[in-house]
Amino acid sequence: MKFKPNGAWVLLPDPSKTKTDSGIILDRKTARAKSTNILEVLAVGPNCIFAKKGDTVMVDPRSEAVIAEIDKTQYLLVTESQLLGKW
Repeated sequence: MKFKPNGAWVLLPDPSKTKTDSGIILDRKTARAKSTNILEVLAVGPNCIFAKKGDTVMVDPRSEAVIAEIDKTQYLLVTESQLLGKW
């Protein structure tokens, strides 16, 4: 992926699934319940000092994220301040 976030933005995979691997379509409530807030960092902006690409981070579940479609795939963009911790 060639996308590079600006500033202190962090690019994460979109954890929400609307369909199971076997093809069952999930309603919004079930999809939300199956999502996670522990994600792998895919890219970081030049001003990020806490997280780096490849880190596993916990995102504040109350946070709003920007949904970005890049190369026909949905991702989340959050600011570094929305990260609660990393492994």
